[in-house]
Amino acid sequence: MSNENQNQSLLPLFYTNPEPLEAKRHANLALRKNFGLGFTKNVNAVPVTMIEFPQVCHAYPIAFSPDENATPVAILGLRDNENLFVTTKGEWSNDLYIPSYIRRYPFIFSEQPDGEQLTLCIDMNDKVTEENGEQKFFEPDSQPTALAKNALEFCKSYHSAAQQTIAFGKDIHQSGLLVERSAEIVTPGGQKINFSGFRIIDEEKLSHLDEKTFLDFRKKGWLPFIYAHLFSGAQWPRLTRKLNDLLKNPA
Repeated sequence: MSNENQNQSLLPLFYTNPEPLEAKRHANLALRKNFGLGFTKNVNAVPVTMIEFPQVCHAYPIAFSPDENATPVAILGLRDNENLFVTTKGEWSNDLYIPSYIRRYPFIFSEQPDGEQLTLCIDMNDKVTEENGEQKFFEPDSQPTALAKNALEFCKSYHSAAQQTIAFGKDIHQSGLLVERSAEIVTPGGQKINFSGFRIIDEEKLSHLDEKTFLDFRKKGWLPFIYAHLFSGAQWPRLTRKLNDLLKNPA
């Protein structure tokens, strides 16, 4: 999982050149139609928000980053730089739930230093934007189009869920429930793949959690999401199957 944070020191995962959307500068800018999900092909994990755990847990294992933020992520692959759920055509496989972090792209909020103002930005990438295309961001009178309005609302919802998730992750980290895990997968050809750099909640530690912390988690509404994370462990075999299928049929 370690590779998913390598390029995030300066920019969030997937984003190369986010700029604030402005009516004057971007009067003719448009979103390319069906640009696909190929931009996810080189990642094996993406952040997920707490509120989507119930959907994510039926499709992917949920793990936590090794730092004190304990950022929850959906595991998408067992090898570095490989997403097992996106096809060569840039389509998501098996009609599975697509994490909101992916669906938000190429839009993102830029948070000002004071934390008060959020500005809608778009990744200025030729693969996803074009001049004078059909899906413009602004009307001729400089008002935002329905596309831009919907993107703004989605980013608002995502930002709110992400803020909740930050608090959740920090509480889980401080509780001492998280333990480091690693996995060794043996492919049909006998190749061994070591997967590490992630943490999960230890069920034994959870069963012995002190009453004060447990009640605090219940009051904050964390418990259903803790259990959704535990349920997500059932999805590890799915990843192994998909990797084995890929190795048998590389095309």
